[in-house]
Amino acid sequence: MNEIALTVHQTARPDGFPTTGDFSFVESALPEPAVGSALVENLYWSVDPYHREMMDDVPGGFTLGAPLEGRTIGRIVASRTPRLAEGEIVFHRSGWRTHSVVTPDEIRRLPRFEGVPLSAYLSILGGTGLTAYVGLTRIARLQEGDDLFVSAAGGGVGTATGRFARLLGAGRLVGSAGSAAKAGHLVREVGYDAVFDYHEGPAAELLEKAAPDGIDVFVDNVGGDQLAAAVGALREHGRIVRIGTLSQYNTSKTPPPDFDYAHIVEKSIRMEGFLVRNYLDVQEELYEFAVPHLQSGRLVPDATVVDGFEHIVDAFLGMLRGHNTGKIIVRGHLSEPHANRTRE
Repeated sequence: MNEIALTVHQTARPDGFPTTGDFSFVESALPEPAVGSALVENLYWSVDPYHREMMDDVPGGFTLGAPLEGRTIGRIVASRTPRLAEGEIVFHRSGWRTHSVVTPDEIRRLPRFEGVPLSAYLSILGGTGLTAYVGLTRIARLQEGDDLFVSAAGGGVGTATGRFARLLGAGRLVGSAGSAAKAGHLVREVGYDAVFDYHEGPAAELLEKAAPDGIDVFVDNVGGDQLAAAVGALREHGRIVRIGTLSQYNTSKTPPPDFDYAHIVEKSIRMEGFLVRNYLDVQEELYEFAVPHLQSGRLVPDATVVDGFEHIVDAFLGMLRGHNTGKIIVRGHLSEPHANRTRE
């Protein structure tokens, strides 16, 4: 166990894209668990798009000068409660720090399935995979043969959506991505039929070329022009699953999508957003669906793994700029001191 603990604090509200100057790494002595709690040494951290929204001055957002939170997997190394045993592997949300003090009510024990890596619980079996699964099964109510368009198809939710849709019997699967390399990976490895680089032209034209016969479902991680394009491409009784608005996270100047609102009525389109935290009861169903496919090799987690907690900010900033393919995960341990490190 390390002699010090390291925590990431937000130090400024970003104007546009965040920078490393908006964060600070703070050293402290290892926290001592109080009676009824336990000390966790964290092993894997998730960095997610929603963290960018939380950095702004919004209700429920991050507090300046305080530790950030996030999904994390760690090992209990000291316990002062019989409900948490030393050596146990647990999931919790007190992330963006090397060590966390947690109570039994703040953790979730992870089932261990043969052949399934721990990191999968932050990707295909975690909030990312649950978002994709709920979006397809509960919001879109996907039917066998439905044709889909998925924006930001190369990200964590986009790759999970593509792989799940294939296993659920989807028809033509079309996506958008930020580079030709990502588009190629999605077609070769994930199961997409066609993927366009959204930098190459107007979204409506690119989508029409990729899905000339239209689509039944749009899984939207981006908003903006791609949402407008999807409204035009949707068939009668089409469904839009709103998951995120990446196009607006780092700017307040992006105009709302410009589409013909009459299409919503004339084509009986349904648009619905959701928060995955309201569907935690679906977690066991996700395990039942996904784990056998993971064990057989039919389902492969897509992840970009960054080694070293000291690189967590760089991993987060890289994710915002689309440098990852699949879910981005940070894997322990500490190495050299960080330039923005202070002592608490």
